[in-house]
Parts: sequence; structure tokens; C-alpha cells
Amino acid sequence: MEGTRIVAVTKSLPQYSRNTKDILPFVEQWLHGQDVRFQRKVLKIFEGAAVDKRYSIMSPEEVFEATSFKDKNNVFIREVKKLGRTVLQRALDKSGWSADSLDYIITVSCTGIMIPSLDAYLINDLDLRKDIVRLPVTEMGCAAGVSGLIYASNFLRSNPGKRAAIVAVESPTATFQLNDYSMANMVSAAIFGDGAACVLVSSEKNAKGPRIVGEEMYHFPDATQMMGFDLTNSGLKMILDPLVPQVISEHFPEIIHPFLKRNGSSIENVDHLIFHPGGKKIVETVEQLFGTLGKNLEDTRETLRLYGNMSSATVLYVLERFMEKDIPLGDQGLLLSFGPGFSAQRILLEW
Repeated sequence: MEGTRIVAVTKSLPQYSRNTKDILPFVEQWLHGQDVRFQRKVLKIFEGAAVDKRYSIMSPEEVFEATSFKDKNNVFIREVKKLGRTVLQRALDKSGWSADSLDYIITVSCTGIMIPSLDAYLINDLDLRKDIVRLPVTEMGCAAGVSGLIYASNFLRSNPGKRAAIVAVESPTATFQLNDYSMANMVSAAIFGDGAACVLVSSEKNAKGPRIVGEEMYHFPDATQMMGFDLTNSGLKMILDPLVPQVISEHFPEIIHPFLKRNGSSIENVDHLIFHPGGKKIVETVEQLFGTLGKNLEDTRETLRLYGNMSSATVLYVLERFMEKDIPLGDQGLLLSFGPGFSAQRILLEW
């Protein structure tokens, strides 16, 4: 059957990594002088975040050092270029594609600011075609990995025989605010990590991989205040409403069932949940909603444990786990992520 297919998914991780238990002394030092009960509460948040390890473009010493927005952003730009190049090259090697065979490149990032965007550097570094169509996706946060896939799917559906790459590179640690003792900053520091992912998608007749059956976005009305960044003099300051899991719960039936029905499927037919691990509470919320239907989020939970929430790239790490499994033909998978807007992005796959 023809259509748009996911050909390869790869990941790339930055050079620094620490187990959560090894970050706690840095957190204690950072919170020194704060109320003792508050310190205990924050350490509990780190210990209970269901993240065992995280990777970073900076050493822990650098993360907890007082520097300017400019300095942190310069590190972001330098390291994002390296990670983007590595992860795209890995995907090309994995699929046997040449760099000049790409028709479309979508780069995804929201944790730093760079103009020109990453795609411009990738075109030069990997000798991509001079007429490649590029699309940087910058302000969709955690949902943007799926957003990038949606844009690629739309492009390829109307252009048979073409190839696209989605490259997501994120460094939430570059947005860590040293002088912000709000709960939003504590929670984000406890759950986030850095990483890069790449997905190659094709509308060629001979393409192999799961087929994109359908894709849609869902926008929660009047919920722009739920999630995002405040641009401050010290950098990008996290906005994270504690009501996010509850709001997801309220909208959940409307997000899932009509979408599947429009694509000739139902939740009973979905064998695999490829869900973005936004954080422990969101995972637990979605698990409860799906649990009664006999679905599990093991790969989502495991991705959170191994890497933390890497914003837009994380759901693609979950997707990579499914791409490496021996999944029976005809099985369906549901990609799902939530992000600023507030929005939900959904893609139905069929192997």
C-alpha cells in the first residue's frame, strides 16, 4: 500500500550525563539558604521524578553556574549544531540514503534561540541540495516532534516519491534558571534532560516502515497560559501549570476517539501507544485513561527513566524503541504528544 512511511529513527546524546542521585548534591548546594522544608520538598521532587539519568550539553558545574543568557545560548548554538549533524548523519547511514536525496528538512527546537536556524547549518555541513525546502519549528515545545512529522506527512502526501528529514534537538538544561525558586522551575529541573533525534520519512513506492494513516492537531481553547516560556533577561523561564494533567484528562476522550474514528480505526484496534513522557504525573494520568483499555506505556516510562523529558525529541526516542521491535504487519500505533498552545498532536501508524 502506498503512502508516507517512517523509514528510520535515530538518536544522539550530548557528552555529559549524570544519574539523578549524583545531581542531588548540586541541588542541595544551589538551595543552600532557602527554607529547610522547601529544600526537602525539592529534593523529594528530584528523587520522585521517575528519571534515573539525564544527559546535558553542559557539565553540572556549568549548569549551576551564574552566567548570562547570551553565554548559555552560545553553548546551546554550538552544541545543537554538533548534535543535529550527528543525528541526521546517523539516520542517513541507517537508511542508506545520500544527503543530497533529501527534498525537505524540518528542524525542531524551542530551548534556545538561533537565526539562521539549525537547518541552514545542516545544509552546509552535510552538503544537502541547494533547492531543499526547509522548515524550522521553534515554538511548539514538547509537541513539536510530532508536529514536525505532521508537516512532513502533509508535504509528502502531496508530493509522491519524495524524502523528508525531521531533526529535533533540545537542551532544556540551557533554560535552567538559577535565581528562580518557583515550583515550575523545580519540577522542570527535575524532569528535563537534553537530547537529539532524527526521523526520515518517505513517499516513495518502495519505502519500508510503518505507514502514516492519518495525523491531526487538537487545540485546547483558552489555554495559552498552561505551558511555555517567559523570555526574561536571564533567559527562557519555564511556565508549567500544575493543572496540565487534569486538563488533559478532561479533553482526553475528545482527543482520541473522534480522531481514530475519522481514520477508520478505534482505540481497541491500536496495539501500541507511542506517547511523549511529559513527566511522571502526565504519564500516570494517560496510563490511567488507557489502562482500562488494556494498553501499556512501558516504553514511554522507560524513556523517561533513561533520559528524562527532552522536550520535542522525547516522543521520537519512544518511536525509535518501536521501530526496533519486531511488530506484526497490520498492527497500529498511536503517536501522541502535548505542548504549549495548549495542544495535542496525534498520528496513527500502521505497520
